[in-house]
Amino acid sequence: MLPRVLTIAGSDSGGGAGIQADLKSMLANGVHGMSVLTAITAQNSLGVQGAWELPEEQVRAQFRSVVDDIGVDAVKTGMLASESMVRVVASLLRTLPPSVPVVVDPVSVSKHGDALLAADAMDAIRSEIVPLATVLTPNLTELGPVAGMDLETVEDRELAAKVLLDAGASWVLVKGGHDPGAASVDILHGHGVRRAYSAVRADNRHTHGTGCTLASAIASYLARGYDVPGAVGAAKEYVTGAIGAGFALGGGIGPVDHAWRFRGSSS
Repeated sequence: MLPRVLTIAGSDSGGGAGIQADLKSMLANGVHGMSVLTAITAQNSLGVQGAWELPEEQVRAQFRSVVDDIGVDAVKTGMLASESMVRVVASLLRTLPPSVPVVVDPVSVSKHGDALLAADAMDAIRSEIVPLATVLTPNLTELGPVAGMDLETVEDRELAAKVLLDAGASWVLVKGGHDPGAASVDILHGHGVRRAYSAVRADNRHTHGTGCTLASAIASYLARGYDVPGAVGAAKEYVTGAIGAGFALGGGIGPVDHAWRFRGSSS
């Protein structure tokens, strides 16, 4: 049986991020992907034109349908939209066996800067979702808010990661894609562990969906039995290739290419 990975996230109608990116990433990394939609967005390469949260009963029904029949080997969360949705999803995650890893991408804004999380919801993320995270994957925009602090120095990033570990996350992957420089460096923090993953930055602006893609790939490798440092390394390699193969789509920021390995093998 293929490992089973569930994404709990919003839908991106343009196909570059959200559950669409999650399912593509899961397929490319050798698992069976399943989904629970929390919200629907009207979204394209230029931005987010609208977002609508799904009712609580629909979210609960989707989750129970999948988990009670098919089962899951790992979970990835993305856009949770509001404080109430955060609490609903947290209550559902608590029903899973402790052995099921949960990768949390604390999505707050889109690639274009559009808000995807209500302003009052980040406290709920910190108190309800962070303690359930096997791996928490904030970028540099999300790290300060989810930790509840301002980031002014590199040392502040280290402190923020410690705050999140103390809040209950097992591992915190601080993504460095927003940093300048020739390399993109992500730092994995664990209790007594600090490990850097570096990749040469691609000369490519088509990076829509990178966070969703990386988190889903990590969940996929965890479901396949990798330990956390190994899963992060394999996922970093995959997303680096996907970014390098990113392509224009529409008039704005295009998506990464989730199928880059398959295209390369057939050329």
